[in-house]
Amino acid sequence: MSQNNRFESNNYDADTLHEECGVFGMYDFDGTDVASTIYYGLFALQHRGQESCGIAVSDTNGPKGKVLSYKGMGLVNEVFAPEDLDRMKGDIGVGHVRYSTAGSSTRENAQPLVLNYVKGTLALAHNGNLVNAPELRKDLEYTGAIFQTTIDSEVIAYHIARERLNSSTAEEAVRRACEKLQGAYSLVVASPRKLIGARDPFGFKPLCIGKRDNAYIITSETCALDTIGAEFVRDVKPGEVVTISPEKGIESDMSMALPKEKEARCIFEYIYFARPDSHIDGVSVYASRIQAGRYLAQDSPVEADLVTGVPESGNAAALGYSLESGIPYGTAFVKNSYVGRTFIKPKQSSRESSVQVKLNVLREAVAGKRVIMIDDSIVRGTTSDRIVRMLRDAGATEVHVRISSPPFLWPCYFGTDIPAREQLIAYNRSIEEIRQIIGADSLGYLGIDRLSQMVEGLPICKGCFTGEYPIEPPKEDIRGEYFDKDIDMERKLGR
Repeated sequence: MSQNNRFESNNYDADTLHEECGVFGMYDFDGTDVASTIYYGLFALQHRGQESCGIAVSDTNGPKGKVLSYKGMGLVNEVFAPEDLDRMKGDIGVGHVRYSTAGSSTRENAQPLVLNYVKGTLALAHNGNLVNAPELRKDLEYTGAIFQTTIDSEVIAYHIARERLNSSTAEEAVRRACEKLQGAYSLVVASPRKLIGARDPFGFKPLCIGKRDNAYIITSETCALDTIGAEFVRDVKPGEVVTISPEKGIESDMSMALPKEKEARCIFEYIYFARPDSHIDGVSVYASRIQAGRYLAQDSPVEADLVTGVPESGNAAALGYSLESGIPYGTAFVKNSYVGRTFIKPKQSSRESSVQVKLNVLREAVAGKRVIMIDDSIVRGTTSDRIVRMLRDAGATEVHVRISSPPFLWPCYFGTDIPAREQLIAYNRSIEEIRQIIGADSLGYLGIDRLSQMVEGLPICKGCFTGEYPIEPPKEDIRGEYFDKDIDMERKLGR
């Protein structure tokens, strides 16, 4: 995807949020090949990243140090052909889907990363973003490290390899490396004989354990377990390193754990990122979105004839609003399911809009009606005004917008591509000013105090709303060239 496309005013994707990636690791103690199962696991995690993907496997009974890997740019079903999976023989492996929040979108930055070093091999997949990656990278470079990528995941891999030289086990090396990391990370690491998972002490990103027959899985979301017919065992706890092996089953190291009240899960896993059929740390994503809609109805009521959601993440919140308010819920939008993020974006000079290519309004559903439109967030605002206009053009007499999150006021440094403050529509604007910009009859956001309530009291990160982060933010924007170019391009275009 060209960088320029992210800044076109008619770009649907530029005004939506994206997660960095999803991870999936599997170890079959019976020696069965795992590549095809990892493929289907990644398919279930495709919503977490659509730029690149990859799989790396090895045979625990084969030659030590031999890892077969394949990765490329695009969706899972675009990158892998049946023959690619057939040649990947191995009973332990990791897979990854990626959306770049730090590091450019290139094949070199696709994961998993495979590292060959003096103690053997490691295959690593990472979800998250480190705030101290530049310092760690410089330390490694000054001691002779040569990097092949621009992603912080390679920094993690190098540190694990370095710690392994002075550690008795691979899992000890992972833990000692993680102790140096600051920021968000959920890791899956395949060593020659062990599958290892690690989650940062704040628990920013989800990670869970599953089991199918005599095979164990570590993955980002429970929906991936459902897809492959595995049973959910438990979540990996914040600050935990888990090690899975045939000899000892699941081992746990909680030495990095923080007091419960200091944990800080990314609230947008529940609002937007995760699939609604997933459960994260014991909380149903679907139920949390329903609850957010109920709170919106309680706190921002309005008389209307129809409640509808902007697909897909707005649908559950819209249903919750309907259930609480008694206003009928209905489908007002038809989404083109065959348009991925990689489709050729319309030029600014053309009449086609990226929004209209992806969404269309059901005129029969909205004509002559007062409509409440529920969406998960407003980032730049370039999408919201078009959707409001589409509803009016289809005959809606009133359009009331309700957002199932508070206004974005600050960037995110932990793996969500919320841009610089100057690009956020809520920056230095009142809700009334935002309402006028998007052309709605009324506008209401979810209250910040409702966030913890919608996830049953779990400790969460609210930094993008309040500017108060669980970790001291970096003094400079460390989110890579992606965001530097974002700002530069806006300046060049005079926006």
